[in-house]
Amino acid sequence: MLQYLRIKNLALLETTSLEFGPGFTAVTGETGAGKSVLLGALAFLSGTRADKTVIGQYGDACELEAVLYFQQTAALDAALEELALPPCEDGSLVLRRVISRSKAPKVTINGALATQGALQALGEHWVDFHGPGEPQKLFHEEHQLGMLDLFAGNEKSLADYQSQYRAWQRVLKEHEALAQGERLSPDELEFYQGQVDKIDEVAPSAEAVESLERQFNRKARYEELAQLSQSVSAAFNDEGGIVEILGQCVKPVQELAELDDNAQALAARVEGLIIECEDLAGEYARFMDVEDAEDVSYEDIEAKMNHWLELKRRYGPSVEQVLAKREALAKKIALQSDIKGALSCLEAEAASLEQEAGMLAKALAKKRTQAGASLAKKVEHLLGSLGFKKARFSIEITEEAKLRDTGNVRCTFLFAPNVGQPLLPLSKIASSGETARVMLALKTVLAEVDETPLLIFDEVDANVGGEIGAQVGKRLKALAASHQVLCVTHLPQVAAQAEAHFVVTKKQTKQTTQVAIESLHEAQEGRVVELARMLGDRSSASALKHAEELLGV
Repeated sequence: MLQYLRIKNLALLETTSLEFGPGFTAVTGETGAGKSVLLGALAFLSGTRADKTVIGQYGDACELEAVLYFQQTAALDAALEELALPPCEDGSLVLRRVISRSKAPKVTINGALATQGALQALGEHWVDFHGPGEPQKLFHEEHQLGMLDLFAGNEKSLADYQSQYRAWQRVLKEHEALAQGERLSPDELEFYQGQVDKIDEVAPSAEAVESLERQFNRKARYEELAQLSQSVSAAFNDEGGIVEILGQCVKPVQELAELDDNAQALAARVEGLIIECEDLAGEYARFMDVEDAEDVSYEDIEAKMNHWLELKRRYGPSVEQVLAKREALAKKIALQSDIKGALSCLEAEAASLEQEAGMLAKALAKKRTQAGASLAKKVEHLLGSLGFKKARFSIEITEEAKLRDTGNVRCTFLFAPNVGQPLLPLSKIASSGETARVMLALKTVLAEVDETPLLIFDEVDANVGGEIGAQVGKRLKALAASHQVLCVTHLPQVAAQAEAHFVVTKKQTKQTTQVAIESLHEAQEGRVVELARMLGDRSSASALKHAEELLGV
């Protein structure tokens, strides 16, 4: 849920700070007053691209901040972790974006530097925009199929199918590349084999490389290590060294222990210390005498190390990258040695993957058909309350033999707004107002399964009015029972049903134009005046009375 929004120097707005609550919030204002500033700020915080033209005249930069609250943050924290960003604290997601004329743009998420792409990825978790262009998406079959899958809960089934489908496509492309590719010459085969042999000589693994680097460093610094170890040994064992000094303590320590039993434990510790020092002196004296079991020469280790460094420069800095290259080279050699057999294997693999993908697609089609009937029935029922008393709505699922990335079906939303009209695709029959109401009906049904907390509607009530406008308001209010709903509207019937109300105003002088956003839900009188303006005359007694009736005061 959006809790707080701060906008500074965006377009014609100097600065504002807004607090939001749950439920239904209406945004109103005169045509051209600048209501898009509020929606634009939210769009930019959800990752929409922005250039320097959005910066206002009140400084060098535009600053946008938002705080969102989530009761459950598991999915969001997983997305943040994938983006290497801090998790939510106390359920809060804090977003900040700065667009500057003279500096690079800056994005922070939960206090950590991030990118526009990160905002975009997280935007999918908290906001869903439905603007004037949104209903046009209903004309596209892919969007219709996506809405059906959301209703059906097909996320996992679709992901499983797409994984299988893409594996099949990869094998087909590999088969095509091998069939149409050039054959390697004997010299090329010999070169590739030589590269494989070079990698095999090192036999790289994490443990082997670590051991090699340790051996190399030891051999390369032999003289320095030997000198240091002998110096330490001498400090223990030479005349005047630690062992000799400690030896001078033995007699008085023993005599003290004989005179007082309490000193016996201390004497034992001194004797133990002398023994430990003698052992350390010997260990350091023999430190460089310990050779590897295979007694490898420095020249052999150096050669092997140079070999490994060459592989890293050529194929990548990690063991995994070098081994991946070795596997790719070996596969290329194997394919060239028996192209006909390799093609046959790829064909068999492709056939198996296609069959498995086909089975998954068939199961997915069955779920879509069942869900389509249920979704259509619910949407048709809602359309009756949005002014379509006798409208019909249907979802046509057509299976095809050819597999595609989305499965093997085509999904078409069919609509007949009036009695006697045949069911036709939405793009061929619905007006803009009709399409907006169909979209609202769909969104109302899908809200049951859509977990996006904030739904933003920009003039979803366009081209409707009267009683139908009131029904649109009721549906938005119903949506607000499970989501936070923000709606830009010109209809008082819609705005009156909101729990919260913001009004956008534009003030012009000879020199400047300024936009302001003010909350009306704390002051009932101001809200009545705004609704009266929307009804036609803010100073009219009848309009004011009608506004009070709409608000139920």
